Amino acid sequence: MIKRHGPGMIMATFIVLAGLLFNPFSATAEEFHWGFKKATDGVPPDAGAALNTMLDKYGAIYKGKPDEKIAYLTFDNGYENGHTESILDTLKKENAPATFFLTGHYLKSATPLVKRMIKDGHNIGNHSYDHPNLTTLSDKGMEDEWTKFDKLLKELTGVERTIYTRPPAGVFNDNVLAKGNELGYRHIFWSVAFIDWHADKPKGRDFAYNELMNQLHPGAVILMHTVSPDNAQALPDFIRDAKKAGYTFASLDDLVMEYENINSDIR
Repeated sequence: MIKRHGPGMIMATFIVLAGLLFNPFSATAEEFHWGFKKATDGVPPDAGAALNTMLDKYGAIYKGKPDEKIAYLTFDNGYENGHTESILDTLKKENAPATFFLTGHYLKSATPLVKRMIKDGHNIGNHSYDHPNLTTLSDKGMEDEWTKFDKLLKELTGVERTIYTRPPAGVFNDNVLAKGNELGYRHIFWSVAFIDWHADKPKGRDFAYNELMNQLHPGAVILMHTVSPDNAQALPDFIRDAKKAGYTFASLDDLVMEYENINSDIR
């Protein structure tokens, strides 16, 4: 059975890269795009000393410890495309916990799947209600995006609220992170991802499998989109082969507890 732990305190980030995962960091004055050069040879990607310091300012997390073969599965669900049930079946069979970052549209249109996620022991993350660029919103607008999602989640499932949030498209700024912290949210970014959100342009099971295995590293926070048939097809072999390589899969609750324990001595 998947273990759950209480989430720690909150956090946010300052990282950037125009282009979502494949270039070195860059930014405009008011808007940042999360991303960096892909991990290779089991070496975790790194935001650099200055950016890591900024991340710790808000408690935002994008990876775990670099010396332990633990990986954390996360999925972004903007809409349902018929592949989430297969993903949930795989996670259940492999006893692998995950966090699903959902939108308001997904809550309404795929309620039975959301209820199954919760029943199976997975976390629900807040990907905002309408999936806007949060940096363009007022403080009240951001608050409404997060709290409107939580209100609907409680109405449909009984879950009181979410703790983990992920900005749509990875676009954020200092105000987004600070406001999230103020409202009790911890921002979770990622260290492994690839272009998998074009539902009408599948690249095949091998593409997704190779991306996952090639980027896998100790402490990996893995982002996948459930609209992709490639991910659903690759996930069973990826989890099994990662386990054969010595990896275990843990929840974001475990990652947060690890982060809090590591950082408690330096606060």
